[in-house]
Amino acid sequence: MKSIYQTEGTCSKAIEIDYDPATGIVNSVRFAGGCPGNTVGVAALAKGRKATDLIAMLEGIPCGTRGTSCPDQLSRALKQIIQK
Repeated sequence: MKSIYQTEGTCSKAIEIDYDPATGIVNSVRFAGGCPGNTVGVAALAKGRKATDLIAMLEGIPCGTRGTSCPDQLSRALKQIIQK
């Protein structure tokens, strides 16, 4: 199941997530915009992991004084996907 999450408060504008609700596994993540080194790295580390594990790892990570970050936005997106 593919979903697009519109980010808030980050340089990235959106996150495209391919999630398997039957297994709880994130198949792929792609950020639109943001710092390529960070977003490509986070996307690579997220691939093949359980969404609940990613939420626990990434939730609340800040970027400077923004109060959120691309990893935090991914955790928010995954929470939203799981709740559907």
